[in-house]
Amino acid sequence: MTRETRNIAAYAAPFAVWIALQTLLPATAWAYAVRSFATLAAFVPLVILRRGEISVPPRAIMQTAIGLAAGTAVCVMWIAPDYSEFYRTWFCWPIGSLPPQSGDPSPYDPAVCGWWLTIAKLVGSAFIIAPAEELFFRSFLYRWLQKRDFLSVPLSQFDLSAFLWTMFLFMLEHDRPLVAALTGAFYGILAIRLGILSAIVAHVATNLLLAIYVIRYGMWAFW
Repeated sequence: MTRETRNIAAYAAPFAVWIALQTLLPATAWAYAVRSFATLAAFVPLVILRRGEISVPPRAIMQTAIGLAAGTAVCVMWIAPDYSEFYRTWFCWPIGSLPPQSGDPSPYDPAVCGWWLTIAKLVGSAFIIAPAEELFFRSFLYRWLQKRDFLSVPLSQFDLSAFLWTMFLFMLEHDRPLVAALTGAFYGILAIRLGILSAIVAHVATNLLLAIYVIRYGMWAFW
């Protein structure tokens, strides 16, 4: 295996494991916990491969603070439009009809699965899949679309085509395409201007606040 192939595999592995298990496993709380654990384990090769470069960025406090503020704003951007029936009809999948409401209880409701698995869902969505997505979309894919030896491309180097493709593919992963596209652009700008730490912190903050909102108000459709 070449060095380039190892780098690609290491950066893509956590997200690839997440998507593969999402396809193979049922939509249950236990399955989500298994996906989270497997994805976390998939980070190990990346940590080993890049361990010599892992350090605290010189602007870590600023990147973290801006990431937290940005993540909070993105969370509001996800929640607020959902109160509009027009938005839910025309800007959510399936387009042209309101998302189906089965009336069945959510598998992640603590009344169904217990609080441990609900908390596991929160931890997985905020602290595992969020970093996995940022490392895949912003740190790997954005640069790989510019050059196959992606680590030789500075993350701060702006490329419009790569930026739009990354935003588009990130959008396809989510059931609210409009706000997902805006979110992808938001995180992408953070990564380019401030570094990947800021984008990861923003994504973690968004998912964590959204999870708290979901649990507090029973808005399980977001999960």
